[in-house]
Amino acid sequence: MKDEVEEFLSTEDEEAIVQAILEAEQNTSGEIRVHLEPHTSKDHFERAKEVFHYLKMDNTRERNGVLIYVAIRDHKFVILGDKGIDDKVPKGFWDSTRDILQAHFKNKEFRQGLVQGILRAGQELKTHFPWRPENRNELSNEVSKG
Repeated sequence: MKDEVEEFLSTEDEEAIVQAILEAEQNTSGEIRVHLEPHTSKDHFERAKEVFHYLKMDNTRERNGVLIYVAIRDHKFVILGDKGIDDKVPKGFWDSTRDILQAHFKNKEFRQGLVQGILRAGQELKTHFPWRPENRNELSNEVSKG
């Protein structure tokens, strides 16, 4: 099972994703994480909420964390924003971000889809939560795996 997660992205893909997170977070106090797991028997949105909490993404000062959760074998993903960012993004923002990921994922372009989704979320975070000198990176940028 763990092999599915390891095979989903190459080491280079993961490095590109971490680089995209660093780039996206460079101009914002927001936090972005990517979590991969092979499968869940739960509702994907409910599982994404569990992972969000497990990764302590709901503990950011401004409640501006964004999680991209991927259940590989299920061919499902969820983009989940905390209350701070959800209250500020324009209507349809998460749907349009989902569409970007979905278009790439359908073509098995997982790295590209994740990078584009991360950068898009970063732009929106920058608009509503610009970087300030007192900001610090509150969460790891590594791709987490379950």
